[in-house]
Amino acid sequence: MATPPTNLQGVILAAGKGTRIRPFSDHYPKPLLPVFDRPLLLWQVEAMRELGITDILIVIGHLGHRVVQSLGDGSEWGVQIRYVEQEKTLGIAHAVGQLEPHLDHPFLLFLGDIFFETKALGSMLDAFNRDGVDAVLAVKVEEDREAMRRNFSVELGEDGFVSHVVEKPRHPRTNLKGCGLYLFDTSIFDAVRATPRTALRDEYELTTTIELFVQGGHGIVPAEVIEADLNLSAPPDLLDLNLHVMRQRGLDNHIAEGAKVESGAQITNSVIMAGATVKAGAVLDECLVLPGEVISAGRWKRSIFASGQEVSCLG
Repeated sequence: MATPPTNLQGVILAAGKGTRIRPFSDHYPKPLLPVFDRPLLLWQVEAMRELGITDILIVIGHLGHRVVQSLGDGSEWGVQIRYVEQEKTLGIAHAVGQLEPHLDHPFLLFLGDIFFETKALGSMLDAFNRDGVDAVLAVKVEEDREAMRRNFSVELGEDGFVSHVVEKPRHPRTNLKGCGLYLFDTSIFDAVRATPRTALRDEYELTTTIELFVQGGHGIVPAEVIEADLNLSAPPDLLDLNLHVMRQRGLDNHIAEGAKVESGAQITNSVIMAGATVKAGAVLDECLVLPGEVISAGRWKRSIFASGQEVSCLG
């Protein structure tokens, strides 16, 4: 494992409202939505802990009290968690700006609504320790042009340092995609304070901040550590993410401890979470049943069951 810079801190941004993933976001902050056997946020907390990062700040907003109730002070997972509230959701750079009074060391930043599968994540720390490096961007070589257009592109100079980043590029000039995982020196806050609102979404974009950081003479390098970055934006994403993790574990179904599946129920390619009940006569194919739900007789394909309702993910 790479040795982290002295007192490296962790940051997770978890303040967004997640309007596109309704109705789930009416009851859960999006980063608390369950992925297989634990909330998405907890996957990120555990990834930080594995790198030796134990001081973690979480930026909360929409239903933030639920995040606090769920994760508490972090002691259950061997970390210390503190919370910072973003009262207005004005973009990622704005959220990062709320952290300046609370951070006095380099920090690893996760966007809290993305599930990351990584390889050699510690190499980000190694890259950061190089001379002249003030930030590291986690990247993925992306051959899907549409995926490039939905994210941000990372362009490199001949020296291997980042020369430009472009938010949602219409015509990407590179296949190097930024993925929402960053390692910054605290000097990034100078660029955050100088970041204007953009015309694109009338928000303070972190890509604008990064451009200003480069223009200010700071060194940024990429780290190709992302194998998959699965964004939790709409209900089908929640279903597909859970099915993806299940298949990665070589399972045809996942029935959590404490779930009950009655004789006569048929389940294929589905995730049944703790405390859920699937009654006789229910036929589920590619479905996700959240904790505590009761599924009566009937046939369902690509559905999520939560808060007493069924959300179809067909189409």
